[in-house]
Amino acid sequence: MNIYCGVDMIEIKRIKDSIEKHGKGFIEKIFTPEEINYCESRREQKYQSYAARFSAKEAVSKALGTGFSMGVTLKGIEVRVSETGKPYIVLYNETKEFFDKMGGVSVDISLTHTSDYATAFAVLLCK
Repeated sequence: MNIYCGVDMIEIKRIKDSIEKHGKGFIEKIFTPEEINYCESRREQKYQSYAARFSAKEAVSKALGTGFSMGVTLKGIEVRVSETGKPYIVLYNETKEFFDKMGGVSVDISLTHTSDYATAFAVLLCK
């Protein structure tokens, strides 16, 4: 088995400024409908939630070793939350195909944020 890791940190203000400047177009370019629904439900903390998800997408792309190339896309990486509150990743389309070609077994993600920064750490287990 091989383990691949990726980490990312982003200033929440960058995401907030982009959303306020570009609105729905920015949000829909990066986030899936499920992610948007979740973040918008967070009300006062929606910018932290958007930033944490953006950071997660970056961390996963780094763990894949591609960044956003070779078919790996922002919307091909979705962050969901389990009933217990644990975040998890769902991969779609070419991003999932790339992971499968790597011999992908699982993707784990850890998210955290302060009032200023959001950070994500991704771990991929592959055959």
